[in-house]
Amino acid sequence: MRRNLDLAALRALAAIADFGGVTKAAQLLNLTQSAVSMQIKRLEESLGLTLLERSGRGVTLSNAGEQLLSYARRILALNDEAVERLTDSEYEGEIRFALPHDIIYPHIPQVLRHFNTLFPRMNVQLQTLNTVRAKEAYGRGECDLILTTEMQCDAGGETLAHLPLVWIGAPGGLAYRQRPLRLAQGRVCAFRAGIIAALDRAGVPWDTAVESDSDRTLEAAVSCDMAVHALLAGTEPPHVERIPPGCGLPELSSFLINLYVRPGNTIPGVTALAELLRKAWSGEIRPLAQAAIPSAARPAAQAGVAAE
Repeated sequence: MRRNLDLAALRALAAIADFGGVTKAAQLLNLTQSAVSMQIKRLEESLGLTLLERSGRGVTLSNAGEQLLSYARRILALNDEAVERLTDSEYEGEIRFALPHDIIYPHIPQVLRHFNTLFPRMNVQLQTLNTVRAKEAYGRGECDLILTTEMQCDAGGETLAHLPLVWIGAPGGLAYRQRPLRLAQGRVCAFRAGIIAALDRAGVPWDTAVESDSDRTLEAAVSCDMAVHALLAGTEPPHVERIPPGCGLPELSSFLINLYVRPGNTIPGVTALAELLRKAWSGEIRPLAQAAIPSAARPAAQAGVAAE
């Protein structure tokens, strides 16, 4: 049967060790000497161990007491940290965080889950803005930190990842074979110019099948095999699949995922959230679920390019 240690008794043991006796420990803890002695006695009885060695010169910790003291300090530190985080007004408030919709997955849900555990009384105001609008809001002081997808990193930013763009289509779909190639495109998208340039260089005729400000709309168009789209590798939603090389579509550019934290920010949670983002993109925090990315190429019968 498991036994629970009394936190008050552990605190008394630590005070005795720090101040050299029961009397001084009792004064520090604002208790009577007999109350402290009773706490230690109950702790000894619960463990079946002698924790203090008493002599005419006072009390010292026994070998068992010294071993328990090491655990006691760690237990008390964790207890005090938890209480402080849950009750201290310093850990209240709101963090304004903006990023493009297409890099929410796979990492942001797990990052926010960890953050909520560390700062349960802080709110994260999450905004999905494309890179241009996110940087504008950041420049106006409307965001505490932002993530962006860019070809380069501006002064004051930090690159978390360098990812290639990949073509995506419907699972088992054939839209990638159509010519002109039917594209689902965002009206304001950091990837748009590069995608069009790559197709033009490769001599692949294209047409815009769907154009929208909504990433959900673009994903729906792709998942029903109406069009193809391109996203950063690893950020694909589960209802689409990556179109592998060799299917007649050109290789695309790579982009940086950059982090910008507002200088001089004193909100405690901002630093912690930024560190969680770093850990997520470095692989220290695993995502809740990976997007479906098939490793096998499509069947050979589908690998050709349809004639115009």
